[in-house]
Amino acid sequence: MKLSTAKRARIWQYLKITLLVFGISGLWQCMHSLILPIVVLDFASEAQKNTYLGLMTFSGLIIAMLVQPIAGAVSDRSTLNWGRRKPFVLAGMIGVLAIMPVIGVATSFTMLFIGYCALQLFSNAAQGPYQAFIPEMVPASQRGKASGIKSFMEILGGAVLLFPVSRLMDSYSLTSEDKWLWFSLVLLGGIIFLLLLYTVTAIKEPQPQKPLREHVIPAWVKSFSINIKDNRAFVWFLASRLAVFMGLTTIQQFALYYFRDVVGVSDPASATTRFLAIAIVFMLIAVLPAGYFSDSVGRKKICIAAALTGAFGIVVILTSSSNAMLMVGASVIGLALGAFNSSNWALATDLVSKGEEAKFLGIANMATAGGGALARLIGPVIDFFNGIGLNLGYTVMLLVCIVYFITGALLLLKVKPARETAR
Repeated sequence: MKLSTAKRARIWQYLKITLLVFGISGLWQCMHSLILPIVVLDFASEAQKNTYLGLMTFSGLIIAMLVQPIAGAVSDRSTLNWGRRKPFVLAGMIGVLAIMPVIGVATSFTMLFIGYCALQLFSNAAQGPYQAFIPEMVPASQRGKASGIKSFMEILGGAVLLFPVSRLMDSYSLTSEDKWLWFSLVLLGGIIFLLLLYTVTAIKEPQPQKPLREHVIPAWVKSFSINIKDNRAFVWFLASRLAVFMGLTTIQQFALYYFRDVVGVSDPASATTRFLAIAIVFMLIAVLPAGYFSDSVGRKKICIAAALTGAFGIVVILTSSSNAMLMVGASVIGLALGAFNSSNWALATDLVSKGEEAKFLGIANMATAGGGALARLIGPVIDFFNGIGLNLGYTVMLLVCIVYFITGALLLLKVKPARETAR
């Protein structure tokens, strides 16, 4: 009984330090999959919609790449009594809530572009420090489990919020009434506010044994620097993560246009949500077991298997001749993403440098954001090939995704952690 109580206490602690990611993930899942692709159609022509969407989100994710390591490194050196991380989390997420209305009032693509980039800036200023909670508050032998719970909350946030937002944005798409967009933004903002309030009041940060006292300005300068010789495994890890997330993000970002142009559905937002919902169900099935097994069989093996599974899922989509087969592809990709998310993040926490956890995890998420950013650059490529042949651009897109996944798997073979918590 005592062991069971202790396990429940640990699970609750891991859940508590990852709960905010439910809202953050839900925000970006809905923003990238539904809200932005539909709102961009108000300002871009049919022939240029992929280009506009791709270049806008590319720019925002470049900001994410730059901000996370800086915010993480500065928080590593923070000596604030309230905590090293929580002040940055609070300030960043308040900025997100303040900027979200810009998406609703945008009257031009330029205004939408600025609002989106500002959202990325504030969100990642919070996420960089926030991600240090796991390596700081979880023993190394339990980080696979904690990373699994973190990934579970990320996936669940997208799953729960996609459904209501898809219905609201379908209504916006059909009626052009702004209230449906505002309902979506208010729903997302309200959930983030409640989770933020809980996070800053319920989490008690540990005091660092040897806080870094370096001045903030040098910390900014060194935010992106790592000793390659001493962290060679981490560098290969970054390259692999970049490649895999390029594949995953490409599917997410252009799914709505794929259903609209290739499949020809009348409700692309809802069709995209059905596709993502199936992927999310299988992500939820895979994410916790993958995190738990990564503590015993090793992170790298699961990551490689997940990347190759993702490539197979794209092959299924590419060769699909029916909606049913598309959903099979969604399930395979869901299994891949769920297993990769938890095991790969656990691998990241194994590779961080002691005392600079937030900086290193911020750099790890540079690979996430960088993969997302580079994936958006295929937007003009899609439009170019669509101009040559009907929907040819989407075929090219899927072939490129297969290359991304296989490349990510091969790069993981070069990752040799200095310490491996698996037995």
